[in-house]
Amino acid sequence: MTAGSLTYVYAVARHSVALAEATHAVTGVTGSPVHLVPPARRSALVAVAGPVPEDDFREAALRRHLEDLAWLEALARAHHRVVEATAAHATVLPLRLATVYLDDDRVSAMLDDRHDLLLDTLERLDGHLELGVKIYIDVASDTAPPSPPAPDPTLSPGRAYLRHRRAEQDVRHAAHLAAEQAVERIEAIARTYAVRRARHRVQEGELATGPGTNVSNDAYLVPIAHADAFRTEVTQSADGLAGVHVDVTGPWAPYSFATLPDLDEDAP
Repeated sequence: MTAGSLTYVYAVARHSVALAEATHAVTGVTGSPVHLVPPARRSALVAVAGPVPEDDFREAALRRHLEDLAWLEALARAHHRVVEATAAHATVLPLRLATVYLDDDRVSAMLDDRHDLLLDTLERLDGHLELGVKIYIDVASDTAPPSPPAPDPTLSPGRAYLRHRRAEQDVRHAAHLAAEQAVERIEAIARTYAVRRARHRVQEGELATGPGTNVSNDAYLVPIAHADAFRTEVTQSADGLAGVHVDVTGPWAPYSFATLPDLDEDAP
């Protein structure tokens, strides 16, 4: 721990030689080195952590930084990089973004105080991974709205416009119904392969990177042995459904299933 720094915690895991080597090979937030913090008492648990500048991560400064989207994106990318590098070698319990403690000793104390909760959660996650499933309605790609009709001398311009608008609405309504079918298919697949589901807000604005409109954004905790079958069947769940696209992402470390209360009560 260097002067003027705090300890940023990325994840909790069981100690192993492979995990220790992975932490040495990756850089964390602000390009800082990553290391393992053991608990004060003898235990297999360790925290994946690294130093961060106190000037940037004290409460008031951090609050200001989190309003800066470019800074927040860089933080999230660095956090994710460390978690994914360590998850390749061990079951990890990812902590939420910007979990910061005063020093390594406080992190060790947290591992002792929450030992049973942390260990139980790791055991539940062991042998599982997270897959994201997003459903999009993309009318333009599969079911284009009808072209404006040829002029009908029996209709006024206003009535012709309304008829065309109704036709467009019918196409969008059909796509929403098709998306509901995709949801039902995915739920049936999940009952076979997944053990848990986490619902997330649909992505809008700058967060919406997929085709069309995101109407469903879920994460599933899936046993590693079933991951390929889950991905294949979910990817095929939109077959025959016009205007619907399903995107499967991952595998990820189980971010959506690692929620733990009060881990940062000693944080600055």
